[in-house]
Amino acid sequence: MTGRIPENILEDVLSRTNIVEVISGYIPLKRAGRNFKALCPFHHEKTPSFMVSPDRQIYHCFGCQESGNAFKFLMRYERMDFPEAVELLAKKAGVVLPKAAAMDNKTEGLITQLYKINELAALFYAGYLNSAEAAKAKTYLLKRGINEDAIKLFKLGLAPDKWDGLINHLRSKGIGLSLIEKAGLILPRDGGGYYDRFRNRIIFPVFDIKSRILGFGARVMDEALPKYINSPETAIYIKGKNLYGLNLSKEGIRDSDSVIIVEGYLDFITPFVCGVKNIIASSGTALTLDQVRLLKRYTHNVVMVYDADQAGELATLRALDIFIEEDMQVKVAALPKAEDPDSFVRKYGIDKFKDAVHKAKGLFEYKLEALRSRFSPKEIEGKRMIASKMLETISKFKSPILISEYVKKLAVEIDVKEDALLEEMGKVKEPGTKFERGHYFPQKGLAAVNPTEKLLVKLMLDDNDLMNRLKETLGPDDFQDPRIANIVSVMYEHFKQGKTIGAHLLVNYLPEEDISRIFCESVFLPDSLSEDNKEKVISDCVNRIKSERLKVHKKSLHEQIKTAQQAGDKEELNRLVAEFHRLIKKR
Repeated sequence: MTGRIPENILEDVLSRTNIVEVISGYIPLKRAGRNFKALCPFHHEKTPSFMVSPDRQIYHCFGCQESGNAFKFLMRYERMDFPEAVELLAKKAGVVLPKAAAMDNKTEGLITQLYKINELAALFYAGYLNSAEAAKAKTYLLKRGINEDAIKLFKLGLAPDKWDGLINHLRSKGIGLSLIEKAGLILPRDGGGYYDRFRNRIIFPVFDIKSRILGFGARVMDEALPKYINSPETAIYIKGKNLYGLNLSKEGIRDSDSVIIVEGYLDFITPFVCGVKNIIASSGTALTLDQVRLLKRYTHNVVMVYDADQAGELATLRALDIFIEEDMQVKVAALPKAEDPDSFVRKYGIDKFKDAVHKAKGLFEYKLEALRSRFSPKEIEGKRMIASKMLETISKFKSPILISEYVKKLAVEIDVKEDALLEEMGKVKEPGTKFERGHYFPQKGLAAVNPTEKLLVKLMLDDNDLMNRLKETLGPDDFQDPRIANIVSVMYEHFKQGKTIGAHLLVNYLPEEDISRIFCESVFLPDSLSEDNKEKVISDCVNRIKSERLKVHKKSLHEQIKTAQQAGDKEELNRLVAEFHRLIKKR
């Protein structure tokens, strides 16, 4: 989890951070003994089960099991990735972070300059839109329902109908042609020199999540083709990693716990200015895994509203599988033919658009309907094609229950036996994966944590001297729960290296969510031990853990002895019996 950020920097940031102050900046906390409590911000509840420990600098919800340190809270609440959370807390704590190793001074300088150039270009385009020469463009935008407030909010502009309008402006600011070209704003002429990439077009700046300008989209004001041209990819603009409008809609998405995905700039702007605040645009490109994971920080619920044409349908179908693989809930809203979200809202109003979103179809129904329009379910080959395409999507679900139910539903819809579909499923699975019918039945969850083992983890956290005493007699392998064994292993390793044994630091080094939650939960076990009975409880815990370990070992030897007897392997049998007797004597 620590990535490339040095451990000492993480420790420095956390040591200067008060988790109570961080979390109370988002939700109200009330004192509860040595800890604080609140209604959990990560799930709906009426009785507070969200606890924050100022001593251990961690939090844990006993309702939804969400837990961690200050970094984890920001990652979960603000939908940040780990480096972003560290950067935010470091800034508040006054800790200077080292630059990433891969970011040398030259690259860093280029990136800073490209952001500056894009900002200057955006100001130039916006200024020209407000000039007397841009009256036609301003009228065009106003007719499309984009008023002055929206023009300012989205920093819309106009590129002059000149070959060198932007070039001359940026050069007057001391910007060299080479840098302007690296920003993607100009193109080289065949005979030498450069010319502006965007001319006589409405300009749409493209922002990142921090509202920095990455690049631009440019639209004609008539029916000329191409309708849009866009900035090329640059050192700061990677199209598959950003979503248009997310900088403005992220709060609306989080508040509603859902996102509406449209295709173009105006498809986003028109509904947004009419009050739909949980919307983003894919900027006319196919959705990528990076974009889906970016959205996943804010919500798991998606409604796609792509253009009602063949291209829009294909884009939607391609995106469905990515959302399923990322375990997100996705629906598709249908608009009338020849309508896109922009034209639909202007023609029918925002309430009709909201109604279309509300009536969005489930992915199963949408894809099946789309396939039926292309392949006849009454013909054998048509059934085969529909089944094959549907199973490609169904097989991507992570839930065995969903897979099983969708296979049953598909069997009814296209009048094919379920067993035949299950057999066909094996052909569409990823190469190298084995299909078995049993795959579709839910697996058993992890067993409950042994309370004795969990208590001993808490006691070792409370008293580092105890850890020093126990590490010689009680190893990680003595713990029956592999998750607790993992926690103890991390604790021992930190102690061995002379590192600080703090819950808020250790949680960074636990490899899985389930292990981290068990660890944080153990911290909140009640402090009911007195100094008089503490040693006895510790001794009882150690003896019980050792006893359970011997019991399991004994059972394992019984099974191995039985196997050796059945196989007639006398040498192995004698070895196992001798080991069994040593075990009994040891006990």
